[in-house]
Amino acid sequence: MAVISYLTKIQFDFGAIKLLADEMKLLGITRPLIVTDQGLVKSGVLDTIRAHIPNDFDVSIFDGTPENPTEAATRAALAVYKENKCDGIIAVGGGSSMDLAKGVRLLATHDGPLAQYAMVEGGVPRIRPDIAKLIAVATTSGTGSEVGRGAVIVLEDGRKLAIVSPHLIPNVAINDPELTLGLPAFLTAGTGMDAITHCIETFLATAVNPPADGIALEGLRLATRSIETAVKDGSDRQARWEMMMGSMMGAMCFQKGLGAVHALSHPLGALKGVRLHHGTLNAVFLPAVLRFNRPVVGDKYDRVAQAMGLPDGTDIADAIADLNARIGIPASLREMGVGDDALDAIAEAATKDHAHPTNPRKATREDYRKLLDEAMAGN
Repeated sequence: MAVISYLTKIQFDFGAIKLLADEMKLLGITRPLIVTDQGLVKSGVLDTIRAHIPNDFDVSIFDGTPENPTEAATRAALAVYKENKCDGIIAVGGGSSMDLAKGVRLLATHDGPLAQYAMVEGGVPRIRPDIAKLIAVATTSGTGSEVGRGAVIVLEDGRKLAIVSPHLIPNVAINDPELTLGLPAFLTAGTGMDAITHCIETFLATAVNPPADGIALEGLRLATRSIETAVKDGSDRQARWEMMMGSMMGAMCFQKGLGAVHALSHPLGALKGVRLHHGTLNAVFLPAVLRFNRPVVGDKYDRVAQAMGLPDGTDIADAIADLNARIGIPASLREMGVGDDALDAIAEAATKDHAHPTNPRKATREDYRKLLDEAMAGN
């Protein structure tokens, strides 16, 4: 039986950030910890957020979020939270800052380490509702973590695992497309393909949830029709609005599960010695996985093609590969700097990832190895 729930309060539109102080007061947050990253500090986005927090709030800042959030960084942010006696968290950024903030809100009231709360370790029931308050302010249009119930974090043992619970959904999401207007083209492309992948994989996932299917398809329609405009002209307000809405809608469907794209990109994103952007990895894997799943999805690909505005009979895997090329996504994993030596371990790890069970076609280790080979060669 599928659980169908949409429980997050969302403030969405241009100017939504002006409601931040009101939402803090409603939650009783007076000493917030802002969790963000150095890029947003340097770009001035953090200053924009601070301008909407009155001086009577005692604000602390942790700006050391890495591109792929880690347990070590989570502990460092937790130390700032406790040292300053904070009573709530404001996550500012994309999925990395939000996932790290979710780890902090959990460890503020739960004993570590984080591994015991990972979904694949049976950690879901170990997460109690008594966790710190969290407001998530999105500055990208991709992960949708501001409305998601999970945090994907690289643990001390090197595994990149999901910590999942309805209690981790932020108390409030603030989605202001104004905050994405300065996002560089390469990040717009990578995060945008993350959103598109979420919409497609959740729609194809095995759980029965017709409301989520409808949301995923509408999110896909919005994201695919606006991503090229957003990449070419980052100041286009309609495209930015539609990308942020499509991103949020894809994440609202996470309760259906994901699939083989994420089962591969999660462990690959934990590789040391190479910086791999999650959304870009998803984009590179998506055509190969679509081809792999095609024999078992029935008429669902026709519905995906329709949502994407493609002519009847279009191969959606080829269409995604063409879209990737048009917006500057690397053609292969090799182009991203991935070497052959790690592929066997990644294939094995994919079979243990939390996204693996809900892929529409059962994938073996050998299947994942073939998908990796295809993505290494390019689509």
